[in-house]
Amino acid sequence: MNTVLTPSAVPLPPASGAWREGDPPGRRQWYERDEPLSLESGRELPNMRLAFQTWGRLAPDRSNAVLVLHALTGDSHVVGLVEPGHPTPGWWNGLIGPGQALDTNRWFVLAPNVLGGCQGSTGPSSFTPEGRHWGSAFPFLTQRDQVAAEAGLADALGIDHWALVIGGSMGGMRALEWAVSHPERTRALLLLATTAAASAEQIAWTNIQLHAIRSDQHWRGGDYHDAAPGLGPHTGLGLARRLAHITYRSEPELQARFGRTPQGTENPWNGGRYQVESYLDHHANKLVRRFDAGSYVTLAEAMNSHDLGRGRGGTRAALGRVTAKTLVAGVDSDRLYPLSQQAELANGIPTADHVRTIESPYGHDGFLIEVEQVAALVRELDL
Repeated sequence: MNTVLTPSAVPLPPASGAWREGDPPGRRQWYERDEPLSLESGRELPNMRLAFQTWGRLAPDRSNAVLVLHALTGDSHVVGLVEPGHPTPGWWNGLIGPGQALDTNRWFVLAPNVLGGCQGSTGPSSFTPEGRHWGSAFPFLTQRDQVAAEAGLADALGIDHWALVIGGSMGGMRALEWAVSHPERTRALLLLATTAAASAEQIAWTNIQLHAIRSDQHWRGGDYHDAAPGLGPHTGLGLARRLAHITYRSEPELQARFGRTPQGTENPWNGGRYQVESYLDHHANKLVRRFDAGSYVTLAEAMNSHDLGRGRGGTRAALGRVTAKTLVAGVDSDRLYPLSQQAELANGIPTADHVRTIESPYGHDGFLIEVEQVAALVRELDL
């Protein structure tokens, strides 16, 4: 007999949606660093590890490695199905595989879960050497720290250079850092919907999201990971997701898709919702079940810290270090990372030319949704 869960019978979300020890590993592999990682802040991070996934085979000379870097709430599960250990499908399905733009008959594709993340890599939900959750004690990270961790992974695998580094949004920030910090290790570069430095407006939007999480009564200063189901900072994380998701999409798309239509039989004049409100609720509820609020704060702050020119003589000087064959692309309807930011990259990188435009009604999320256009950009690089 099948059991139908009523809304009141839906299990409460755990305090954190992070992957935990004992959960199915899925397709993850792990790199564990055998010495502390020195951070830009002056602190060190001991017993650090990164979860990652791979597709294809590494060539004997290790010359065919491609690095794929995910955005804020992404992870290493770039392509694939929902399966034990992976609660969501791949976020770039159709890009990697036999005969795809990143053809795994030719390329060895690797995607790490970012340092500070919550899907197998060391982050606030992980344990300290003393056996406690890091929580509020987890150190501040920058994009440079995260790239330093990924460089250690590459070293452990014997990969002395990447044939291509590709990333969008936060992943594009790290791809830029790879090309500037390690130009000799980055042969080609595809930057999507990203920027040389977080802008004042981007920092402002993130600030509101951080306040939403930290104002949650269950945030407990970041030390909530041992709380019972339903007692994590879900309200704050859900609010952060709702706000972020609005900035990820475009106004014309939201209007065309939802307009002022009520949700089903609900009456907005009597406590009901509009369809667009239900849509935001759906994305908020999904995120709290698969993500960690502490990781959201850590990664959002790392994005705010992003400034390619810091300590390098400014943005122009930093971009001048890039030697990789480079394509820069933005989304024409992106109101969060506007095309002007990608134009700055294309104009400043010696090996780039004009900005390519991804045509999409979906706003910033267009770089995730318009997979065929991204695939065409990969092929344009003619690796």
